[in-house]
Amino acid sequence: MDFKDWRKQPDTNKKEQEVPQVNKFHGKRYHDYVEEQIREAQERGEFDNLQGAGKPLHLDDNPYLGDKAMAYGLLKSNNYAPAEIELAKEIRTESERTEARLERLRRQGRTLRTRRFPPSANEKRVYNSSVEKAAAEYEHTLRELNRKILTLNLTTPSAMHQPLFEVEKLVQQFRESCPPIK
Repeated sequence: MDFKDWRKQPDTNKKEQEVPQVNKFHGKRYHDYVEEQIREAQERGEFDNLQGAGKPLHLDDNPYLGDKAMAYGLLKSNNYAPAEIELAKEIRTESERTEARLERLRRQGRTLRTRRFPPSANEKRVYNSSVEKAAAEYEHTLRELNRKILTLNLTTPSAMHQPLFEVEKLVQQFRESCPPIK
């Protein structure tokens, strides 16, 4: 019976240990490894037919952005805008929508006044109540828009400031442009 030294590993383990294990990062810098991965992906054709390939880059350098340049660029590339721009857009859209509603009411009043036959009592009542309701909504909307404009003016540079609406004057002008039908 042969004596075996249990402290020594068997020959099969010795052969496995002789094969060195290759580490991807051994002897390479991380940058070199990334470059190698990019090169292999190019060879496989993974960068062919990418969105925007062959189109010029739009490098918008705005010196006024300062620390927020990267954030604004990211928002812009994903079709978002900064909060102050969205607020200004919301103010403009709401103002235009309100003016369009008032113009429809003005047009309706002109139509009622210029018809061959006079409007009926029911048409007069409906129109007059519509004018009163629109005037109240218009005043409320203008006050709400003024609140948003104040918020915008506090958060933006002076170049983006917007003037406040003169609520009483605008409501009076609307009432004069849509006198009640009697």
